[in-house]
Amino acid sequence: MTTPRTVLPTDLVALVSYDGHVYSNEAMTADRTGKQASPHPLETAFEQWFSFATGRHTWISVKGATLRGLISARKRGSKLAWEVDCLIDATEDDTAVLLGLFDQVTHAAGKSGALRVFLRVPAGSHAERMASRCEFAPYLRERVWRRDLAGVAAEASPLVRRRAKGDLYPLFRLYNEVVPERVRKIEAMTLAEWTAAQEHLGRTSHYVLEGEGRLRGSLRVAADGDLGRFEVLADGAGLEPLLDTALAKLANRARAFVLVPDYLPELETKLAARGFEAAEEFAVLCRRTAHVLKAPRPLPALIGTNLI
Repeated sequence: MTTPRTVLPTDLVALVSYDGHVYSNEAMTADRTGKQASPHPLETAFEQWFSFATGRHTWISVKGATLRGLISARKRGSKLAWEVDCLIDATEDDTAVLLGLFDQVTHAAGKSGALRVFLRVPAGSHAERMASRCEFAPYLRERVWRRDLAGVAAEASPLVRRRAKGDLYPLFRLYNEVVPERVRKIEAMTLAEWTAAQEHLGRTSHYVLEGEGRLRGSLRVAADGDLGRFEVLADGAGLEPLLDTALAKLANRARAFVLVPDYLPELETKLAARGFEAAEEFAVLCRRTAHVLKAPRPLPALIGTNLI
């Protein structure tokens, strides 16, 4: 029997080294890009999971006294969207563990008012197959591109400026222009949904590219120790100045990472020309939540007769 309960620090010690094996976190978030390949897995595991004992949306699957799995989620840009930021499966043949954890997080998200739960896992993995069985729709493939920045010389484009408050609606229009409908209809169709779906990169600086009276591109850059991450959204003509600016902003870091969605093949071409190398591929999935609505309470009809 599987029993969900609050995670304790002692649970984490048992889980990450269960049977002497370190179980990795199968969920990948944008702000972990570049950290999943740490040469010290046990140290990384404790760093990632230490905070889950302190008030996170976290559930564990327990069978008797044995820990079988863990799932943790957090909100994205607003409370309307959650993302799974930790997923651990310590079983080999018990599919009920992951299915139960996925159901738990989706039910809790719906009760909190979230409309969607997002999940990013290695493409073709067991976690992707189990999530698909649990009504998570795979709608996007992404690939990590990376490069060492030693000796890189780049200058920020003068066409790129910092994002201003008035850029919100133009950025949403840019999203609708660049992102195909097959992605938008699952990820975000309205401004509120798009705002909620925004991912965390870390301590982020946001820049935009203007041209021909509209926004032609968006760039988010984040530094995390000796590595940097960036996110690009642009039409074909806007990619060059945004990539130059990203490399200039991260010139004092050792490595740079970027997640490239499958609908931007031109971005991959330009990254390869700048010395980036393709790395891991991920599947992004989304599950809509079910909301419990109160049925309207019937009231007796009031019949009045007016005699004139």
